[in-house]
Amino acid sequence: MITFIIALLVLVGGYFLYGSYVERVFGPDKIRKTPALTMADGVDFIPLPTWKIFMIQFLNIAGLGPIFGAIMGAKFGTASYLWIVLGTIFAGAVHDYLSGMLSIRHEGESLPEIIGRYLGLPTKQLMRGFTVVLMILVGAVFVAGPAGLLAKLTPEYMDVTFWIIVVFFYYMLATLLPVDKIIGKIYPLFAIALLFMAVGILVMLLWNHPALPEITDGLHNTHPAGLPIFPIMFVSIACGAISGFHATQSPLMARCMKNEKYGRPIFYGAMVTEGIVALIWAAAATYFFHQNGMEESNASIIVDSITKEWLGTIGGLLAVLGVIAAPITSGDTALRSARLIVADFMHLEQKSIAKRLLICIPIFAVTIGILLYSQRDAAGFDMIWRYFAWCNQALSVFTLWAVTVFLVRAKKNYYITLFPALFMTAVCSTYICIAPEGLAFSDYVSYIIGSLCTLVAAIGFASWYRKQNSIVYEKI
Repeated sequence: MITFIIALLVLVGGYFLYGSYVERVFGPDKIRKTPALTMADGVDFIPLPTWKIFMIQFLNIAGLGPIFGAIMGAKFGTASYLWIVLGTIFAGAVHDYLSGMLSIRHEGESLPEIIGRYLGLPTKQLMRGFTVVLMILVGAVFVAGPAGLLAKLTPEYMDVTFWIIVVFFYYMLATLLPVDKIIGKIYPLFAIALLFMAVGILVMLLWNHPALPEITDGLHNTHPAGLPIFPIMFVSIACGAISGFHATQSPLMARCMKNEKYGRPIFYGAMVTEGIVALIWAAAATYFFHQNGMEESNASIIVDSITKEWLGTIGGLLAVLGVIAAPITSGDTALRSARLIVADFMHLEQKSIAKRLLICIPIFAVTIGILLYSQRDAAGFDMIWRYFAWCNQALSVFTLWAVTVFLVRAKKNYYITLFPALFMTAVCSTYICIAPEGLAFSDYVSYIIGSLCTLVAAIGFASWYRKQNSIVYEKI
């Protein structure tokens, strides 16, 4: 428990110490008018209260990652605690904060436009397609999970199919309607359930004081299948430490902020909060595995068991509602992000419902197709989820490199993103080589290829950096 408590305190301290430093590096302009004020359209650009923006951002990025990902990551042992803490403070929160602030500076631009602005037109075109596909995958995979849980809590005639239709209908409304009509009103309620779940589990961890592994016991791999910590654990935990998906959500809130000074609590703070949730669930899962063994791989069963044992029937019900709320509040804004990304590169205004429908109908059609496939094929959902996890982390690589280029051009401390960019380049390139759903190479070959990819990225950056001294860039 000592390691867990220290890790929790370090996460909180990271927000105040390193978060403040990153904020100073960027330099928010407290006088500059934000897009919410200069481009207000009553649909996407709407000034909202800061507390509400934080709630929405937190729920947008939470999804299943900090719960299910942390549970699966806990199988690797104490190393999962370290990655959640260090990844959140030095990679994930920095990634979220800087991508969100760049969106504000560039009139609420979507992520592909920001990446293209700093990495070039070919990369922009690639990211436009890549991020839209990723958003559709998120929308599809985050329907089935909540629908299944809701079916268990309701009468038999409200089966999984019924709830899939209900959840997807909600997605359609949340994607099309102004951000303050549904998302701005429902999210605070969802946030209460999700935060209750995390706080409730934390209190019971401290009360029961279960025997948890300590960092002094070593960082040896405890995964029952012998999967390597690097890179599998770093992709499995995903949203609990760093996630490219987060950077697609930040522009939604960048279009609602009334002042740049709120960037750190909204972007950096939401990621630290998610890291805390992930750490709590990693510790709770460790307790479950200690009591029941590591054979169980269905995270839903583990969540249900822990919440019922520690929080009772009513508490367990509220906790399950939190698990339902997490993916729903990521799925709806994922499809909303897809609409905005398409609107940005097609230069279609989104004030009229007709223009929104023009973009949304094809997006909904593709999402339904993927959803039907995942339901028809027993292994379909697992396969889609694995590809989503890798695509998610690959997107963080592009975002980190884009932000690094910005910091270099602005003559600011670029090391705060360069090192995470190199590390995540190594993670993603090695993972796609070693994973069964990837190239399935041997560990030895995968590590060599991953190292070479990282070396090429480092050399490419160094070569580009040497040319920058003679170039003068416009200050944003």
